[in-house]
Amino acid sequence: MNRALTALLAGLVASTTSFSAHAWGGQGHRLVAAIGQHQLDPGPRARIQALLALEGKQSMTEIATWADHLRATDPDLGKRSAGWHYVNIAEDDCQYTATRHCKGDDCVVEQIRVQGQLLADTTLSPAQRLQALKFVVHFVGDVHQPMHAGHGHDKGGNEHQLQLDGHGTNLHSLWDSVMLDSSDRNDQAYLAHLLQLPEQPLLPSNPVAWAEYSCRLAVTEGVYPPKGNLDPAYITTHLPLAEAQLLAGGRQLGILLNQLLAD
Repeated sequence: MNRALTALLAGLVASTTSFSAHAWGGQGHRLVAAIGQHQLDPGPRARIQALLALEGKQSMTEIATWADHLRATDPDLGKRSAGWHYVNIAEDDCQYTATRHCKGDDCVVEQIRVQGQLLADTTLSPAQRLQALKFVVHFVGDVHQPMHAGHGHDKGGNEHQLQLDGHGTNLHSLWDSVMLDSSDRNDQAYLAHLLQLPEQPLLPSNPVAWAEYSCRLAVTEGVYPPKGNLDPAYITTHLPLAEAQLLAGGRQLGILLNQLLAD
């Protein structure tokens, strides 16, 4: 195991002591961050390390879920950023139009661009750039979760109610965390598993392309199971798709950060 991967695994251990492993959920976001950090070039890696050090952190996994906790830690910013985590384009055949789907930059697609620009702006304070980094890391994960780019009428599957092993859940939560939890892997084991998967061709480094592809996954036949009791075969069929999206999200995060923080 190389030093970079060893450091990532150590970072995952540290981050799981701070955040509960639920809700691309906690584990999913940490995995995207870890894969992204694994892809960093030396210059961007050093710049990110300097920003993380402002809060005594060493790994992007430690900031990966920050944006999901804002309602508790910073209610004003949490309220303003609530719409930044998703975009609803399934009702429009998964074709994104900024003027229709993202007025006032109030969606995940435009916020990746906005926060990326802030991160790259060296005239801003380190604290401002660190906040932008936190958003970028989180939102690149969000946009690769199919339900974050799906239907508006059911709030991205949140209102599509299911039963699994006698417990209530919904389609959004199923993709966020329930399927990942079913593998019974901790973060370190899951990262090693994802890094061993065959790498598929990547989409362009463009949040519009990422959102539209996630949407197409969300509307694929079979992704919406009948309401009520979930057939266990659903997880067997669809978990590999979720894992592929985690891997793609991490790879795209690394590419984006390398572009934003290049020498």
